[in-house]
Amino acid sequence: MANGTALNTALVTGGAGGIGGAITRALARDGWKVYIHYNRGEAAAQALAQETGGCPVQADLTFPLEVKGLFARIGEVGLLVNNAGTAHYGLLQDMTEPEWRRVFALNVDGVYRCCREAIPGMVRRKAGCILNVASVWGVRGASCEAAYSASKGAVVALTKALCKELGPSGIRVNALCPGVIDTEMIANLSPEDKRALAEDTPLGRLGRPEDVGELAAFLASPRAAFITGQVIGCDGGFGV
Repeated sequence: MANGTALNTALVTGGAGGIGGAITRALARDGWKVYIHYNRGEAAAQALAQETGGCPVQADLTFPLEVKGLFARIGEVGLLVNNAGTAHYGLLQDMTEPEWRRVFALNVDGVYRCCREAIPGMVRRKAGCILNVASVWGVRGASCEAAYSASKGAVVALTKALCKELGPSGIRVNALCPGVIDTEMIANLSPEDKRALAEDTPLGRLGRPEDVGELAAFLASPRAAFITGQVIGCDGGFGV
């Protein structure tokens, strides 16, 4: 892809899910050409592509060669949104090593691989933006979500390190830390549990995917030109 168009091109990993879909819609509205990454959700990605004018692209981010192939297909991007992720519920002592590795393989290794592929073009152009979707649990930690919390904490630390590493090249790197967002990730919770979480949130409700999408669109825009290295909560005060 030519460098002139790369500046207006975004890749959103997990781009057809709840939060990913909201980010894709907000970016497309703001004029970005969005590549909508998916692994198994082809139908949702195709539908969202028709809605937004984006382009669905498939890859399993836990395999290095698939990530390289993904970027070979799409070319350089001006914006990378590392949103794809997975969770695990249960006590740490009951967690197997393959389960632990599965969480880190996507939540951390997948972010590393996508950054590694996207950064050279950004450095060459002296411009670019990376948004890493972490979690309030990456800052606070959550009982029975040790692996998820640890993986998102790693994403927070990676964001701060890359800010310093890439700032001299004009590349901004920020982390978004959603709170309890009403998506499929919490579909296993009972209505009572969801009400309790809403009551624990100062704004008195669960988050909507659109809340995160609008934050991402702002951080990707020129309005956020002097914002980098930040870990920004989108949690209705839940993380306070």
